Amino acid sequence: MKLQTLLITASLVLGNMAWAGPGDATHKPMHGGVLATVKDVDYELVASVTALRLYVRDHGKAVDVSKSTAKLTLLTGSEKQEVELKPSGDKLEATGTYKVTAGTKVVAVISFGAKQATARFVIK
Repeated sequence: MKLQTLLITASLVLGNMAWAGPGDATHKPMHGGVLATVKDVDYELVASVTALRLYVRDHGKAVDVSKSTAKLTLLTGSEKQEVELKPSGDKLEATGTYKVTAGTKVVAVISFGAKQATARFVIK
């Protein structure tokens, strides 16, 4: 009886160790931007003064953003700028002139049909 208990306990312990998923260390920007994770979905914002790009990945796989939109609010010092991103291939994108510097705070509201997600970024 003790051997049976030992084997059951060992299988439970080893089984739980095998299920350990990827840690936060695997969440890295793939496009040189700033990364935010919301409910296991990675949002990567690549911001420059001429373009804003938002890439979306779910467990490492690109999410289809063809029917999605995003509204970004850029906060640079006391200045506020709102930008609408539209689908462009595998990302949401807007081009123009933007006030983006180190320390700019960005709030992104991403709409996937009826579902929405909010991600927050600080540009480095």
